[in-house]
Amino acid sequence: MAELANCSRCNAVFVKSFLDICQKCYREEEDAFQIVYQFLRVKKNREATVLEIVEETGVDEMLIIKFVKEKRLTPTEFPSLAYPCKRCGRNLTEGEICKMCSDELHQELARLEEAEKKMSEREESEKQRIYFAINKDKE
Repeated sequence: MAELANCSRCNAVFVKSFLDICQKCYREEEDAFQIVYQFLRVKKNREATVLEIVEETGVDEMLIIKFVKEKRLTPTEFPSLAYPCKRCGRNLTEGEICKMCSDELHQELARLEEAEKKMSEREESEKQRIYFAINKDKE
């Protein structure tokens, strides 16, 4: 059954299929992609950065980054295409965060898990030292 949704770009109501945007916005994105792709097909523009593409084509930076993330524009074909890491801002060609940030997060998680483990062990040892007296005469 068809589902109604609001377009994530223009907020118009549309019948949702596999896209999260309406047909009008989809056509606009496709037109923008063709503009960017035609620009990058020119040999001298193949090593253009995202900011250079924005300046030359007028296409929104977030839309170009979306094309890279969707792998419609690949760094193997266009080596200077990169977008910032969500944590530190280093240039990436895939994923959301860079390898260094990923490693730091894994180390922080490992330290947190170790601290939680020590805390639970301490609580268990304290429970074993507690003496409970039960008064059987009370009811």
